Amino acid sequence: MKKIEAVQKLTENPHLNLYHIDARNTRGELFDYYFASRNPERKLKLYTKELIPEGIVIYAVTREESPRLVLIREYRYPLDQEIYALPAGLVDKGESAGEAAVREMKEETGLAFEEYIGGDPCFRRPFYLGPGLTDEASAAVFGMVKDVEGAQLCESSERISVVLADKGEVRRILSEERMSLRGAYLCMQFLQMSAQEPFAFLR
Repeated sequence: MKKIEAVQKLTENPHLNLYHIDARNTRGELFDYYFASRNPERKLKLYTKELIPEGIVIYAVTREESPRLVLIREYRYPLDQEIYALPAGLVDKGESAGEAAVREMKEETGLAFEEYIGGDPCFRRPFYLGPGLTDEASAAVFGMVKDVEGAQLCESSERISVVLADKGEVRRILSEERMSLRGAYLCMQFLQMSAQEPFAFLR
């Protein structure tokens, strides 16, 4: 039995659009299903079945005896408040995930990022963000920030503060603050990190 009868694009936005599915449930009955996508209509993953990351999240630590984790505190319009997260962004056409991470880290924090490419590649492959709401996938990029710090290059719609958090501060943020889920999981990993081998968990 077909699960999808038709797909209609409901909005015309350059960055994100709403789609409607004429879907069939387990009894064969039609019902309305909605999802958002950054992809053009012909590139929706329900058509292509491709697992390509639209975005990246950046797990970056400082080069110190006791490394700190690079976090951001960012205002988010759907919540009308600031939340904590890891630096993140979209992958531009022709970019690798690592190249996108270097660019996004510079734009959001002013810090220079060096990608760590060791360990098992399975930890850097794309994973879906919220497949009940969107077909978007994202990949994690791991690495370190240099001691060089410059100016942030945020867009006018972005309100971002940089936070370099040690383990005590990360634990406080997890206990008391609002945070993105993927950021929270990576913060949990940071709490288990070895200062001597900060990326040992990627083996």
